[in-house]
Amino acid sequence: MAYRTRVVGPQNSLEHRVFIESADGKIISPFHDIPLHPVPADKSIVNFVVEIPRWTNAKLEISKDEPFNPIKQDVKKGKLRFVRNVFPHHGYIWNYGAIPQTWEDPTTVHPDTKAAGDNDPLDAVEIGETVGFTGQVKQVKVLGTMALLDEGETDWKVIVIDINDPLASKLNDIEDVEKLLPGLLRATNEWFRIYKIPDGKPENNFAFNGEAKNKKYALEIIEETHEAWRKLITSAIPNKTEKYDITTSNISVSGSSYTISTSDSTYTSLPQATSKPANQIDSSVDKWFFISGQPKI
Repeated sequence: MAYRTRVVGPQNSLEHRVFIESADGKIISPFHDIPLHPVPADKSIVNFVVEIPRWTNAKLEISKDEPFNPIKQDVKKGKLRFVRNVFPHHGYIWNYGAIPQTWEDPTTVHPDTKAAGDNDPLDAVEIGETVGFTGQVKQVKVLGTMALLDEGETDWKVIVIDINDPLASKLNDIEDVEKLLPGLLRATNEWFRIYKIPDGKPENNFAFNGEAKNKKYALEIIEETHEAWRKLITSAIPNKTEKYDITTSNISVSGSSYTISTSDSTYTSLPQATSKPANQIDSSVDKWFFISGQPKI
């Protein structure tokens, strides 16, 4: 299925939102309405929603608390969040985004990481050669995963590649990444460990001593988190507790008690697209930070 975006408010602003539309122009939820697998029979291919294009700094993410879960910029203490440039990296070093119809349950401790989920859709890094755009929906091959322990929470980072990338046919499992893209896994480990240090946070850690797990393991994690999402969207568990509060409005999920029609006031009140130039980013976002240490992998 083809998807397109509806952009509201200027980029780099508190008002900026990127909604996802179906081919017929209906707003859909990138969290709930986009299927996990574009072809149900092929579990190794998943849909991937680009939140943050490679080489950019704005920390954009699928909203969990707004109807139809638009992509918006993260805010800390009332200010828009940008990740720092930690030498030799500039911004995000891959297309960064989320896998729809997955959820890392914050009430469940994973037996391998000994930590609960981070209450988000599964994160993924797309390592192909083409820079994506916010709201783009790519079909990607699953290659493996890392298990970041981010402030005590399990935060899986699934490693994927666009099925249309020139290297896609040669990349079939995690060992192929090191063979054909030497240094990328090491750089990925380093990036996630140190990217919060310039903001005064401690270095992140990984489960499995930083090892990237293979495709088979990654597919198991995807299915586990898909099942957690299914329980959420079908009301097998509540969508709001003292540990989480997830907006579950959708227009197409079979068996969901949260499905609404396009005539529902929640849907009809969604904003129209606006055409406004991006706001200027403060020059401090371009600063480089130098941190000593070696990747622990």
